[in-house]
Amino acid sequence: MLVGSMAWCYSSNNFEGNMLLGYASMILALSLFFVGVKNFRDKYNNGVVSFGKAFKIGLYITIVASIMYVLAWIIDYYIFIPDFMDKYSRHVISQAQTSGASTGVIAAKTKDINNMRDMYRNPLMLVLLTYMEIFLVGLVISIITALTLKRKVNQAIVLPAT
Repeated sequence: MLVGSMAWCYSSNNFEGNMLLGYASMILALSLFFVGVKNFRDKYNNGVVSFGKAFKIGLYITIVASIMYVLAWIIDYYIFIPDFMDKYSRHVISQAQTSGASTGVIAAKTKDINNMRDMYRNPLMLVLLTYMEIFLVGLVISIITALTLKRKVNQAIVLPAT
């Protein structure tokens, strides 16, 4: 999904729509945490799971998913769209100019986007920024999943053995 949405964004210059699509696809993919934790609780743990255990499962899934996301982005960025930040920078500055923003706002946006472009030139910063992008979303979904699915022993539904 990441590679496809970036190809669409890159060729159409639709960065806003791609950002929404990107976060929506992250949330959709990471919502599978719910399925994983529920499956663990109901099939492997007799219908019981604590908040801590459910959160830990979600956190482990988040770590693996984040690593895969970062690897996909690094391959996509370095091999297929190495000038992405240049195009994105021009887009951000152009949007500020066409929106009628003041000279000060345009200068601030230009400085911010140039700082981000400089950070992207450092491979370690590229990895950290990309990891943080998905990890924080996964962390929030892990907390929501753990809160939703936690169940104590006295709340558990006892299923007959098969």
